[in-house]
Amino acid sequence: MTNDTNGPLDGLVVLEAGSMISGPTVGRFLADFGATVIKIEHPAFGDHIRRFGPQKDGVGLWHKYLSRNKQSITLNISTDEGAAVFEDLVGEADLLIENFRPGTLERWNVGWERLSEVNDDLVMLRMSGFGQTGPYAERPGFGTLAEAMSGFAYLNGFPDSPPLLPPTGLADNIAALFSTFAVMFALYHRDVHGGGGQYIDTSLIEPIFGLLGPQPLRYDQLGEIESRSGNRSTSSAPRNVYRTGDDRWVAISASAQPLAERTFDAIDRPDLKDDPRFETNEDRLEHVDELDAVIQDWMDDHSREEVLDAFEAADATLAPVYNVEDILNDEHYAAREAFLTVDDPDLGEAVVQNAFPKFSETPGRVDHLGPSLGEHNDAVYRDRLGYDESVLSDLEAEDVI
Repeated sequence: MTNDTNGPLDGLVVLEAGSMISGPTVGRFLADFGATVIKIEHPAFGDHIRRFGPQKDGVGLWHKYLSRNKQSITLNISTDEGAAVFEDLVGEADLLIENFRPGTLERWNVGWERLSEVNDDLVMLRMSGFGQTGPYAERPGFGTLAEAMSGFAYLNGFPDSPPLLPPTGLADNIAALFSTFAVMFALYHRDVHGGGGQYIDTSLIEPIFGLLGPQPLRYDQLGEIESRSGNRSTSSAPRNVYRTGDDRWVAISASAQPLAERTFDAIDRPDLKDDPRFETNEDRLEHVDELDAVIQDWMDDHSREEVLDAFEAADATLAPVYNVEDILNDEHYAAREAFLTVDDPDLGEAVVQNAFPKFSETPGRVDHLGPSLGEHNDAVYRDRLGYDESVLSDLEAEDVI
């Protein structure tokens, strides 16, 4: 994608001392919108995300996706020499992202107390499984554990099935979204209100817990513990997925009375509007098995294309259940430029999600996918920090970079 407009974060210098999904996702969001994101990786093995998940000819696709638009440098922060270099980098940065286990940077003598002395304008994002405080703080934390402990897995799945974990890094990505806007809040406070730097403490468990609706309020006020309801909703009906006559799937969500009535029109059953079993949302929830059976009977006699046409004609709320191939062939996704093709030296032409949301004047962009390990050492150490050849040679000889 070519774009001559600088992104809204142009000039923001970010250090990403993170690995796997949560911290690097924050870096990806910022890099997509113009921030200079310098990804720090261990010189011997780099970020573990390079070897995680699907690969093509030994090239990790998660890395290519998460490290796009970033610069990669190598640095062993755990050594005294590496910690000194790290401090030089921090001195030139606006933001530091780290998702080590709590206490790790302090053990290397580059915790918040030290780094805030090096750069009193520094905003430091600290991401971990359970946060920097509390009895679980030093436990190893991963998204799966957060999805379990947040209440998400308990709610997800069908009533007669075990709790269901998501198939991708949901907790990591939710934490990254919360952390990204937290970073922007801190930078706004610093740059607009004249405040100083500060650190932000983000866990994986609290953001996903916070998105699960008023469960604490429901338990506190009604004594109710919400449990698994499959594809149905406990708040409105109809809401489910249905198999069409050509063995494909669609999803319906009729969360308001007019939408339920339009659903009845779409399935050629306007008489159901006056059926006492389905007249109100409360009625429909009480008789949800019968309601789903009526809808499924109609679905059995129609192809997905016929179903889509009928619901569109009735202005009812239904969507096809897509896989990624469906998405990449969908005209609306294409018209929105939701994905694009990027030339990559390792993969050739590669399709990835575009930068989003859309900005009218300063849009995001995808210039390149994840770089090779240490690809930007010269650009950062020589050009940005001004290290001369003798210093660089010593650091390389000692396996610091």
